[in-house]
Amino acid sequence: MINPRRKAAFRWWYKRNLWYGFAFTLFLIFVRLTKGAFLLDSFAFISRPFWPGTAQKEWITNGINLEQQIRLDLLEKDNQRLRTLLDLKNSSNKDIISAAVISRRSRDFWQQLELNKGSNHSIQRGDAVMGPGGLLGIIQSVTPTTSRTRLLTDPGSKLGVWIENKKVHGVLVGIGTNRPQLNFLEKVPNAKVGDIISTSPASTLVPPNLPVAVIQLINSDNLPSPYAVVQLIASPEAIDWVQILRFK
Repeated sequence: MINPRRKAAFRWWYKRNLWYGFAFTLFLIFVRLTKGAFLLDSFAFISRPFWPGTAQKEWITNGINLEQQIRLDLLEKDNQRLRTLLDLKNSSNKDIISAAVISRRSRDFWQQLELNKGSNHSIQRGDAVMGPGGLLGIIQSVTPTTSRTRLLTDPGSKLGVWIENKKVHGVLVGIGTNRPQLNFLEKVPNAKVGDIISTSPASTLVPPNLPVAVIQLINSDNLPSPYAVVQLIASPEAIDWVQILRFK
């Protein structure tokens, strides 16, 4: 026979566990309905001492400011580019012909631009092709309605150039990359990084003193004469309109 005291204790234990189970069920329902908001708030309160300090906040603020400055600079450059393209498109001179780029192969072995103007517009083989800021190449072939430009970056392209303020002469040679090579004629050229390269005043192929490139690197140890790596002022990858200069 079961002891009455044990029976009462069992009933009390059973009822308590029943209330615990009921309370836990209500808690789960509460979490479900509130989508765990109470737990998230509790976690935020407990983890507050470990939150990022003011130093990280300053880094984030500086990063945001830098990003905004970069975006402003890019917008400024893009606006300048669009203004330049508009000037190229609207220019009118019997010796300067504006043309649109209809096809480009600026990254292939044959680095060329196809233009929408040809012999019907008085364009001839050997005319100089200018982009915004500088010389791009020379007209290589012409049809009645189109013309093909051989870029200065094309392998085998050679052009006489000089540094006007230093009176240093050289030959700009295309090597198949977006940065041609400038071979100096002097063994000790008076040149430095940042110098502007322009077409030679003695050139018979293109008009003299056209801006071409900027020196990026100089190898003074090369034999028999130093050479430089230059960056074209007008990049063929980002040009939609050009000017063709009639020289002959």
